[in-house]
Amino acid sequence: MIHEKIEIQLKGSEFKANFFTYFLDNSPEIDPERKRPVVLICPGGGYGMTSDREGEALAIRFMAMGYHAAVLRYSVAPARFPEAMLQLASAVALLRENAEKWHIDENKIVIQGSSAGGHLAASLGVFWNKAFVAERLGADSEKVRPNALLLSYPVITSGEKAHQGSFKSILGEEYEDEEKRKALSLEYCVTKDTPPTFLWHTATDNTVPVENSLLFFQALHSMDIPAELHIYPVGCHGLSLANEETVGRNGYGIQKECESWIQLAGDWMKNLFGAHTNV
Repeated sequence: MIHEKIEIQLKGSEFKANFFTYFLDNSPEIDPERKRPVVLICPGGGYGMTSDREGEALAIRFMAMGYHAAVLRYSVAPARFPEAMLQLASAVALLRENAEKWHIDENKIVIQGSSAGGHLAASLGVFWNKAFVAERLGADSEKVRPNALLLSYPVITSGEKAHQGSFKSILGEEYEDEEKRKALSLEYCVTKDTPPTFLWHTATDNTVPVENSLLFFQALHSMDIPAELHIYPVGCHGLSLANEETVGRNGYGIQKECESWIQLAGDWMKNLFGAHTNV
């Protein structure tokens, strides 16, 4: 396994992100030239922290399924938009720049995000080719383009069904500006250039209402962008793998009915990238 910790700091910024790799090394016994898809994971935490429960454990599961994985511990409050998203874009560029070294298929870079991490992942999904991203990073837009999104109970809307805490954290003093809030309400930002997306949510999520996933799915569907949405009838917010591996100290986070999401996501990626994808 290629396991590294790499610091990401944007030019002129005081904030730093940590990027952790969980890459399967090639073997001369199996396929020394193998290139794998990679899942880049953005844990949730309301843009106030990044949850341990939604990071490494997911990376290990994706590795067991044959994917490379990476975890981005991005900057949170007092960092404001677009700091974390630009760190994520830099991480995607880093994956492409090192594709040969890390045995990555650079056309199969998937961003997974949970809760506020889902908002972060989806933000790059809708803003990757905007001029302000390329200008700030000094990088060609295609280098930071995600090929697909996997969104777990994502924060999407700043409207009636918003998780207001996430938007307060990411906007700070600009939270009271209605136009600023709406600009980050991602159901309005989907374009033909938004990548294919897999979403899952629970109908009983009382922290980030299921309408967040519904709104994003509807926006994708209206643009004829391939999308798959699974709504589980029961389950609280922040389930991660929904099993004992990611249970909280207080016993929170086990929902057997929802454990299937990660296998469904793996099947979706195989279908998206083709039957002969290297996983």
